[in-house]
Amino acid sequence: MNTSALAQVGQRRRIGRTSLEVTALGLGCAGLGGLYRDVSEAQARATIDAAWDAGVRLFDTAPYYGYTKSEHYVGAALRERERNAYILSTKAGRLMRPDRGDGARAPRDGWAHPLPFEPVYDYSYDGIMRSFDDSLQRLGVARIDILLVHDIGTFTHGERNAHYWRQLSEGGFKALDALRGAGAVRAVGLGVNEEAAVLDAMREFEIDCALLAGRYTLLEQGTLNGLLPECERRGVSILLGGAFNSGILARGVRHLREAPGAGSSALKFDYGEAPSAIVERVERIEAVCDAHGVALPSAALRFPYAHDAVASVLTGASSAGEFEQNAAAFSAPIPTGFWQALREQGLLDARAPTPGA
Repeated sequence: MNTSALAQVGQRRRIGRTSLEVTALGLGCAGLGGLYRDVSEAQARATIDAAWDAGVRLFDTAPYYGYTKSEHYVGAALRERERNAYILSTKAGRLMRPDRGDGARAPRDGWAHPLPFEPVYDYSYDGIMRSFDDSLQRLGVARIDILLVHDIGTFTHGERNAHYWRQLSEGGFKALDALRGAGAVRAVGLGVNEEAAVLDAMREFEIDCALLAGRYTLLEQGTLNGLLPECERRGVSILLGGAFNSGILARGVRHLREAPGAGSSALKFDYGEAPSAIVERVERIEAVCDAHGVALPSAALRFPYAHDAVASVLTGASSAGEFEQNAAAFSAPIPTGFWQALREQGLLDARAPTPGA
């Protein structure tokens, strides 16, 4: 990458009121756990090396990714590097128990070839502490920088959420506070797909950040109504995941017209099939991209970082080539007239900050 692109990827913002600084682009390591397709350790290392060479210094993983596979891969690739040179984030909320069944390594929960473990939800004090200790062992490090409570909320738990929220409220938050107070972690928060969980957490406990997937993108800016202003008021940073809304903003819809027989079922939005209204909206955004010579993935990755509450945009990748494409997209110049055209067509909230404004 050229010097200008490296500067774009490597620019830094602080996490909340902590001393931690994270790069504009981070590597989300769910894909390295084998999300939808298997990834070898060599492939994972090459992906992490590519991210490092591009200037990325924020790496986010979780026990759930590949049923511990991602943590093993990330630890093996990073532990040889100077520990203070990067920021490592992982999650708690599921304990990974050995699964000795015949199909333990069959595809499950979207993981192509998971390790032989069974996830068990546990947001209690002991559960968070156990998860943290287990992650240290798998990663092979003595410190985790950011610890996030994973997948709390009705999006994951439905009517069982009250039960799990009680575990977190009565014990899990105390564990986070103890780990942060002891210096075992430097920042704590949530890793979720819904803004309501972050707002609820902020009312009960002082979090530093939240990894929010898919809720502030070119397609969705509803968090401007409540969450993002509240984060700014409280000094809470957002690590923005899912900038492609599960894929539709990475591929767009033009290829459907170019591939006979393809349909909207080929497009993913929010981990499922994209509804027709979303497909139509993306098609309109693509038309504006075409008119201004902007690649859709570039717009999708750059847009959220324009908001001051967003400390980093996490991009997933399962190969070095995939990551390099995303890094190049993030660094590509975008004319200011493009954002204005989106506003004029009602495709972008008038309150949303835009790059270069």
